[in-house]
Amino acid sequence: MPLNVAVLIAVGAVLIAIAGAEDPYKFFTWNVTYGDIYPLGVRQQGILINGQFPGPDIHSVTNDNLIINVFNSLPEPFLISWFQMNGIQQRRNSFEDGVYGTTCPIPPGKNFTYILQVKDQIGSFYYFPSLAFHKAAGGFGGIRILSRPRIPVPFDEPAGDFTVLIGDWYKANHTTLRRVLDAGHRIPFPAGILINGRGPGGASFTVEQGKTYRLRISNVGLQNSLNFRIQNHKMKLVEVEGTHTVQQTYSSLDVHLGQSYSVLFTADQPGQDYYIVVSSRFTTPILTTTGVLHYSNSAGKVSGPIPGGPTIQVDWSLNQARSIRTNLTASGPRPNPQGSYHYGMINTSRTIILQSSAGQVNGMQRYGINSVSFKPADTPLKLADYFNIGGVFRVGSISDRPTGGGLYEDTSVMGADFRAYVEIVFENPSNIVLSYHIDGYQFFVVGMDGGQWTQASRNGYNLRDGVARSTIQVYPKSWSAIYVALDNVGMWNVRTEYWARQYLGEQFYLRVYTNSGSIRDEFPIPKNARLCGRAAGRHTRPL
Repeated sequence: MPLNVAVLIAVGAVLIAIAGAEDPYKFFTWNVTYGDIYPLGVRQQGILINGQFPGPDIHSVTNDNLIINVFNSLPEPFLISWFQMNGIQQRRNSFEDGVYGTTCPIPPGKNFTYILQVKDQIGSFYYFPSLAFHKAAGGFGGIRILSRPRIPVPFDEPAGDFTVLIGDWYKANHTTLRRVLDAGHRIPFPAGILINGRGPGGASFTVEQGKTYRLRISNVGLQNSLNFRIQNHKMKLVEVEGTHTVQQTYSSLDVHLGQSYSVLFTADQPGQDYYIVVSSRFTTPILTTTGVLHYSNSAGKVSGPIPGGPTIQVDWSLNQARSIRTNLTASGPRPNPQGSYHYGMINTSRTIILQSSAGQVNGMQRYGINSVSFKPADTPLKLADYFNIGGVFRVGSISDRPTGGGLYEDTSVMGADFRAYVEIVFENPSNIVLSYHIDGYQFFVVGMDGGQWTQASRNGYNLRDGVARSTIQVYPKSWSAIYVALDNVGMWNVRTEYWARQYLGEQFYLRVYTNSGSIRDEFPIPKNARLCGRAAGRHTRPL
């Protein structure tokens, strides 16, 4: 079908579907292709969206309906995860979460129209491709959700607002990396770090002296935590993944895999160019790249040594993480203050402990959680659940406690009750930093520390102003704890953001279930949902 005809048909169907909606909607048409990119000086096969690497930003306002028509011009299936869009909660709508456990891929030469709503959300996020190690080729971009005009924001409007996508990068094509993983081996250490898809010295941001700017920084990389800093400039943290924070000032900021931060800085230095520096944390060797902060009245190029930053110091990073707290007096997406929800005064009904696992299965390197390495099924789990297709997965195929047994493969799904209020503890027995994301949710970070978690660890919890976010880091030989209200029905992916480990099984699905059948709890299957695997040939709803 010609592209322009398909667009007209898709837009017409969407208009019918959302006719009468009170909230505004915005349309996007994306064409996903391969193209040559040279981020580290060598030609690579990159994934482009509308010819761009990285992909285009999505600008929206709280409660906007986003209609994104994606054409897959790759020679293979493609799927975009909407954050966790790393962080977009997909309220009552896990059918369109964009991971294989919920959504059928877009076949080559076909299109699919995502119908999303950024319901009751603000903040900085990003999207990325979730299949086939495509993330190592690009296909990611920034998302910003602004507050509605009548909702006060706890800082003055900046003179400019920049998306800053940072991440480690390989010179090898993603297909080469994928073959290494499929053969049961580890991939090598990354070759460098990119800022907005560019290598050393390639990214530049122009500012006017005396004005204040906002940077929305996301770590879209594959393997490493990164430290971000600007030569001779301080940064004021104002938002983390949709939560306004206590406005503390930092000279550098650790951004772990999958995380997003908003900072303000003032161009208050003499008129010249300054280094923007991003370096890897907790690695040997240390990767470093630079961009340029260019003053519009600059009298000279960047000069002097590249500013150093923290390297392997875990305590430094842990103390910084503990200092990030919720601004209890700021409004969120609604007029009520962020501190009006007293998360620390609610009794939890269940404790779930999730421990990272690593080992060999049938002579192949695998990773898992609680000794289960996730094995994808032949049908998206959400579709199997909706159509009552047996034999695809089993609820309870992963324990909610570490078992201590050997690693094995299964299509791991954990059951949970709708509206339960749970404590989740992530344990990391490895020697590297890991970070974990839960699709569909924002959670409260209540504690993190070294050693083994015990019930006595609760004595040190922050039950007042812990930051609410969707991705949490867990330091080596350490634990991190969160509280989360399971108020979003669906099949939700819980995964590490260390992408090779995710690809090799360190993930599972949390089935948050109610038998109410009410649209108040979960939307019906989208009319345009693709049906694949054992769901092929069935019917959604009439258009």
